[in-house]
Amino acid sequence: MSDYTTGELARLCGVTVRTVQFYDARGLLHPSELSEGGRRLYSEGDFRKMRMICALKTLGLSLDAIQGVLASEKPERVLLLLLEEQERRIADEQGALERQHRAVETVRETIRSGQMISIESIADMDRMMEEKKKLNKLHLGVLAIGMVMSGLQWGGVILWITTGIWWPFAACWPFVIALGILITRMYYKSTLYICPNCGARFRPKLRDFLWSNHTAKTRLLTCTKCSNRGWCVETYGKTE
Repeated sequence: MSDYTTGELARLCGVTVRTVQFYDARGLLHPSELSEGGRRLYSEGDFRKMRMICALKTLGLSLDAIQGVLASEKPERVLLLLLEEQERRIADEQGALERQHRAVETVRETIRSGQMISIESIADMDRMMEEKKKLNKLHLGVLAIGMVMSGLQWGGVILWITTGIWWPFAACWPFVIALGILITRMYYKSTLYICPNCGARFRPKLRDFLWSNHTAKTRLLTCTKCSNRGWCVETYGKTE
């Protein structure tokens, strides 16, 4: 005996009446009976099948894929293959969304920092994001080397205070100075600055680089292209 009308089935499964009718038209779920007045009537088995269709739809499967599962002699095997493909598709979409999110962050941070930005530079988003990644790695490298230098200095001081042995402290200084010069030169050769006035990428003279005021992301410099002096945005780059 049939138990549910179209409206009752739709309400129990959380869909609209039009959705139930559409599934009937697509051949996914036919009513078990039609009343004398032509109304669709659905059985308990139809109800379970409708719930399965809704669950598979929630997993992101297309109606064609769902129809293939329902019509298969081995629905579990077909469903497994479909879900594996769906998982790969979701992973690809997540990767695309993550890249889009990073691109949005890059443009937003660029604008907030006061850097000039054009349609052409937005089109070259991959380069902008790659430069940002390399600059972050450069900052981490400089920080790590700085911690090594600081550790050598404080280690020598502590040894001097606790044991009275002073020569390790004195001996480490040439190494610390050489390391400081090396890291400064590496940082200077790996960074460029973007002028807020003309948008040009330039490398300042070493003297200006060493003695200019700066923040974590900007430096007060005179542009070598337009001679404007202002807070220039730091970016990664070995050649202008």
